[in-house]
Amino acid sequence: MAGMPGTERFSALSHKDFRLFLIGQTISLSGTWMQSVAQGWLVYSLTRSPLYLGIVAAASALPIMLFTLIGGMVADRVPKRTLLLITQAMSILPAMALGLLTSMGTVTVWQIALFAFVLGAINAIDIPARQSFLIEMVGKGDVVNAIALNSAVFNGSRIIGPVIAGLSITHLGISACFFINAFSFLAVIAALAMMKTTGKREVKSEGIIRDFMKGIHFLKDRKEMMHIIGLIAVFSLVGIPYINLIPVFAAEIFHAGPGGFGILVGASGIGALTAALGLAAGGNIRNKPRFMSAAALCFSLSLITFALSKVFLLSLCLIAAGGWGMVSYLATANSYIQISVPDELRGRVMSVYAFMFLGLVPLGNTLMGISADLIGTTNAVLSGGMLCLASSILFSLKYRRHQQLQNE
Repeated sequence: MAGMPGTERFSALSHKDFRLFLIGQTISLSGTWMQSVAQGWLVYSLTRSPLYLGIVAAASALPIMLFTLIGGMVADRVPKRTLLLITQAMSILPAMALGLLTSMGTVTVWQIALFAFVLGAINAIDIPARQSFLIEMVGKGDVVNAIALNSAVFNGSRIIGPVIAGLSITHLGISACFFINAFSFLAVIAALAMMKTTGKREVKSEGIIRDFMKGIHFLKDRKEMMHIIGLIAVFSLVGIPYINLIPVFAAEIFHAGPGGFGILVGASGIGALTAALGLAAGGNIRNKPRFMSAAALCFSLSLITFALSKVFLLSLCLIAAGGWGMVSYLATANSYIQISVPDELRGRVMSVYAFMFLGLVPLGNTLMGISADLIGTTNAVLSGGMLCLASSILFSLKYRRHQQLQNE
């Protein structure tokens, strides 16, 4: 594969199984983002309430907090390709059920929340298996590039899916998005079926609680990592959940309808994709703390300005800038931690990272939903952005002090 264009820079593409994986992921994740947009618009259409948007988003994310550590245990005990085939097949069911209920006009917000929870539970098993399967497809030498390219596909689908969803809702109806997503899982199933890599079974866990606490104890002695993960926690609680309130901005502030909603969500994907591709092509960043500080400030300031903006095109640019800042921070933080952690503790420390990043999301979605209901959507997003900005400034100051102490 040495002659394949781009494989020198994007080395993971030299592996056939990984190329199959990326193709399947691109189709399936685009369908997933279609469903996410349709689900948000459906909830808002039924309730006109930002509180219910937060509740349904929390129902989707809550299983990640509850079951992801268990999912990691399962991934060590079952061949990963087999496990992924099962989770992808199971993911078809809630999407089909939502499509049928919506097309019949009988769907309720609580049914949407229930199916969101079911899909979240499936994802809690799927995510650790999928992440740990990457290294088995490409090997240790190309895993960093594989992670960056996988992130690029994820964020590229954030552009494709929402735009198609907006068009589908307008011309075909909301139920079409759920049906298309159900069929999109077949692409991943087909890709997995054609792979030679099956996935190893590695039973190394000492138990969920003990594994988790060992990662915590390691982090307690590494203040710079605690600062990184602490800022991720703030973003997860009061920053990232703004995406679930975009239907309110699209409908009430910009009067843009479902098409405008899809474009707004897609703009975030453009910024995120730019960040992921830049990191994949640019190689290792020398001064990661400085870059993380800049990315965190970019996300925070973009969020604040977006909350105040009344101009649609300006808001598109701000959402894109925010997407760039968030993905740049998270991806760089991920690589910084992985490089700094000893091999025997990497999985445990990364489980803490994932737990803080994904596990706090349901709390954040609920908090933002309640805040938007009490003080208004604009004020809720503005307040969240200001908290993110204060935390980002504190992070920058602490890192600067840490580096000064190291240089003395």
